[in-house]
Amino acid sequence: MPDTRTLSRLRAAAVIAAGGTGTRMNAGVPKQFLEIAGRPILCRTVERMALLPQVRAIVVALPAAHIPRAEALLGGRARCVAGGETRQDSVLGAVRALPADIDVILVHDAVRPLCPEEVMLRVLETAWAKGAAVPALPATDTIGRVSRRGRVLRTPPRAELYAIQTPQGFHAALLREALERAEAEGFQGTDESSVVRRAGHAVWVVPGSPDNLKITRPLDLEIAGRLLGKEGAVNGPEMRVGQGIDYHRLATGRRLVLGGVEIPFEKGLEGHSDADVLLHAVCDALLGAAGMGDIGRLFPDTDPAWRGRASLFFLEEVGRRVAAAGWRAVNVDATLVLERPKIAPHAAAMRRRIAAALGLGEGAVSVKATTSEGMNAEGRGEGVSAQAVALLARAPAPVTG
Repeated sequence: MPDTRTLSRLRAAAVIAAGGTGTRMNAGVPKQFLEIAGRPILCRTVERMALLPQVRAIVVALPAAHIPRAEALLGGRARCVAGGETRQDSVLGAVRALPADIDVILVHDAVRPLCPEEVMLRVLETAWAKGAAVPALPATDTIGRVSRRGRVLRTPPRAELYAIQTPQGFHAALLREALERAEAEGFQGTDESSVVRRAGHAVWVVPGSPDNLKITRPLDLEIAGRLLGKEGAVNGPEMRVGQGIDYHRLATGRRLVLGGVEIPFEKGLEGHSDADVLLHAVCDALLGAAGMGDIGRLFPDTDPAWRGRASLFFLEEVGRRVAAAGWRAVNVDATLVLERPKIAPHAAAMRRRIAAALGLGEGAVSVKATTSEGMNAEGRGEGVSAQAVALLARAPAPVTG
């Protein structure tokens, strides 16, 4: 491979081994489907691997019977393939499903959902530079080799002992060749690095992380939840803020609809739909937080289908699209700017309409109004403007079955 290629141009792929049955968890479901802080472990693991911009493809290998459930949870964020009888067979099947132009393959345990991004990047960089790399932690306890009857046979030097983690990274061609050779010769390794070493290639160690916990026993779920809380305290929760602003002229012969409520007034707002400036601002705040454009892109005023349409329909549709993208609204704060009419008598009804459209409690919606003290178009009674701020949080993935 050309050494001139920069890491930013590297094409990597992630293989996630998710064949565990979770018998030690006593949960009745495979452990990769158990939840940490309201979200399945498998979803968290896939999202971790997707943090690296170099990762262009993710393939999850798991029992065929669990593929429909995994696909529903992942929503197209990864390809799911049927695993084999052993982990090695599953990884080989997933590797075969990867695009041919991948430079480096990262193989990761499905039940390591908290691997720090810097660990993944160290593995990727070293694998690209040297061919194969694994993250590891030096042993802190004395390790003994013990007979089946329980007698200590030998105590290896602790300085030579490391606990190997995942993801393990390899040049794509190197890993493919080593796995194919192992299959042909009937060899089963304990992990991918052992298969690669058997094929005659050096494997290099990079610093791992104690946070890169493998979920194996019930206590691990509790520890992972605490680690996730610590991470959230440092990096902030998985949330986004969006802002929306809209303006409409006042015109005679139009109904005045604000916040989904028709208000008696001598003028209404000019527009293609019902011109509900407040709901339009809320829609844009939600779409902005989700990175999904604006209301004009979704419901253009050049489309006759939206002529005269109630903006509550737009808000409900925006709510559905935001939810489909994996987000949920946490709260909405909106402000109207106008001289007349008075909004206070109608604010509670507006809050109810907005909350119902988004599936929120009324306490999560705020509607306020202010004047511009006779200044600008709003102050002269020529129009109404609205501003809104929306907070979104990453929604728990739906659990099926």
